[in-house]
Amino acid sequence: MTKIAIILGSTKPGRNGEAVAKWVYDIAQQREDAQFELVDVKDFDLPLYDEPYPAMMQQYTKDHTKKWSKKISEFDGYVFVTAEYNHAIPGALKNAIDFLNAEWKNKSAGFVSYGSAGGARAVEQLRLVAGELQMADVRAQVMLSLFTDFEDMSVFKPDPRHEGEVHTMLDQVIAWAGALKPLR
Repeated sequence: MTKIAIILGSTKPGRNGEAVAKWVYDIAQQREDAQFELVDVKDFDLPLYDEPYPAMMQQYTKDHTKKWSKKISEFDGYVFVTAEYNHAIPGALKNAIDFLNAEWKNKSAGFVSYGSAGGARAVEQLRLVAGELQMADVRAQVMLSLFTDFEDMSVFKPDPRHEGEVHTMLDQVIAWAGALKPLR
């Protein structure tokens, strides 16, 4: 069965992303067309990129990189849950992505973002990174506003319409994961 990781990319204390990622995971669990796992970048305690060789060589020397590689390799596609910090993705997420290369290739990628502008600019950057790593990013995405989907910008209370958006995005991520399987 197709396996999709829901990757929580923010690691800061008090992050809104944890509630968002759990919400996406709970919606995904209603489905029977794929298996889903919540993967929290914070759990891997990755330092700033510290491998001596480029990731594309896959000559990992650090245990944390080997553990991260093993986890990411398990999946056929990804849903990145990202905040938008200063018109960009969180540094921890970019760092985690940069640790690997081949593990991402020929897999699908969807996006759930949040921020003052719905995290749209963070996703624009993630799409560029995904393309470079040969991930197929899907068109459908979920954008959550700190002003309308959070109470006091901290308590997650999504508009009910977003649940349908999550399903549409997951439909595309799962379909593309299947289509790319022969390339993996």
